Amino acid sequence: MLNALQIYGSAETGLLLLILLPDHFPGALLSVGMVFVQNLLCQMWQKLLGLSQEITEEEAEESLQDTIRERFSSVGEDYHAVDILLAEIDVYELFAFKHCMKRRIQLALCKELDQRMHELKNELEGYHSGDSEEINKKKALDALKRMEKWNLFKDTSEEHHSYTVARDSFLAHLGSTLWGSMRHVIAPSVSHRAYHYYEKLSFQLYFVTQEKARNIKQLPINVKSIRDGLSSLLLPSQKSMFTQHMLSLSEEPALMMAFSMARRAAAVPLLLVNGTYRSTVRTYLDSAILQHQLQKLSEQTSLKGEHTNHRSTLEVPVFWFIHSEPLLLDKHYQAKALSNMVVVVQSDVDSWESHIQCNGRSILWDLRKPVKAAIAASAEYVSGLLPMHLAYSSAHETASEDWTWSVGCNPLSISSKGWRLSEFQQDVIARNYIITGVEESIRVVNSAIQRLITERTSEQGFKIFKTKESVMVEKYNSVVNMWRRVAFMSRGLRYGDAVKLMSSLEEASNGFSHAVNSTISNLHPAKCARQRKIDVQLDMTTIPAFIVVFGLLWFLLRPRRPKPKIN
Repeated sequence: MLNALQIYGSAETGLLLLILLPDHFPGALLSVGMVFVQNLLCQMWQKLLGLSQEITEEEAEESLQDTIRERFSSVGEDYHAVDILLAEIDVYELFAFKHCMKRRIQLALCKELDQRMHELKNELEGYHSGDSEEINKKKALDALKRMEKWNLFKDTSEEHHSYTVARDSFLAHLGSTLWGSMRHVIAPSVSHRAYHYYEKLSFQLYFVTQEKARNIKQLPINVKSIRDGLSSLLLPSQKSMFTQHMLSLSEEPALMMAFSMARRAAAVPLLLVNGTYRSTVRTYLDSAILQHQLQKLSEQTSLKGEHTNHRSTLEVPVFWFIHSEPLLLDKHYQAKALSNMVVVVQSDVDSWESHIQCNGRSILWDLRKPVKAAIAASAEYVSGLLPMHLAYSSAHETASEDWTWSVGCNPLSISSKGWRLSEFQQDVIARNYIITGVEESIRVVNSAIQRLITERTSEQGFKIFKTKESVMVEKYNSVVNMWRRVAFMSRGLRYGDAVKLMSSLEEASNGFSHAVNSTISNLHPAKCARQRKIDVQLDMTTIPAFIVVFGLLWFLLRPRRPKPKIN
């Protein structure tokens, strides 16, 4: 659990796991976690109310403006003046809770807002007693009752239960934190593909240079760090193989053509830290065009791996382009996982201002060492891992970003420089393998059962089916037992042990499917060849139908008398 706290990067995320997964932690540690959770909730409440630290007048002005923008953004187009006053009251109420209560030195802005509250009260009384509509009168009356016991801008004790805005904001913030933990920690997002478990991963490294190099040691790359980083993608039960290839654009005309066709240049707008935009020209490779061209080249023997058709081995082709000038992929990336390959670009620039900012400063990339980006792209290709700040929004039916969760020193955290996967991400990889294996097993079994359901029964086929029944039941029970074992191990967070059963689960599912196919193939000859007689059912309409048919045939086929020929 201590490793988990270090991996997740914040105590808040780790303690949420203590709340959500209490069955898997010792009782003493859980009790300590509950105490920290209580402290955490208190800190969140104090942070929301602004009681933990006092701010200056300038910071208070900025906070007030932010609150105004956030509150008035929810006001619709069809609004009344009373609605504007109510929104203004909400803003002052929340601001007073954050920055005007329990202060040693009172803010001048709080005194101004106190005077403004008296003016708002007079305006609401005018709407309540005037000729306004009933709904607006009711709104004004409710707001006046709400303000009767207020003493927001005075340093006196008041009961907090009257201030619903601050409480609702706290609950919304707490709910958002819990929901974010469910999306990013408990069930992190995965790329939209099926990711099978392979016993071996064969990394085919293609280093593409502009000019031919005699030895790989002459290239500006650290092969050892690349191999160590890619090895972190493996689970304890997997093995890795590395094959290195050196290609030159000057000696490979087809490869040079693919590189030239994919090369593009575009003016990209860049948002600076001070809020202004700047246009910069970037040279990049179009990944779709490059993939199409490299896919044609892969048909040649030189770009084919030795384990392409092996079920137990996954080929991971990594094309590593080494270029002297600054070069990116699709304008913003150093590496990208495509459907059948991983593409990495490397340049001679050691400090490149990226499109990402953190803490008021732009994040600088070292284009000479794209190892971190290559490992992140390879992780997505092999197991479907995505950057930690990405999630799926059910409301918008698209991807969403929450940079709060971009934590930890690992390749999937954009704001860090780590290039080795954490134990948490190793568990996510195993979980993705398990989900794919179980889903495909269920699909195979259901498909076989559906074929049995649609098969028509007969007296002769029943005897043959009884001879095959025990085999099919045995195969089916073995699949069900494998499902139960995988579920039991996953429940205990023993993902490594559950992954080892994926090959056996696939064999058991295919065995049941083959048994069903064999049974169905034995049933068909029984229906077609072994049935010697044809059953014809006669009723009252059969004889008249035969008479009509014979009459038509006689009329059409009767002999005709020849006509005499007259000259």
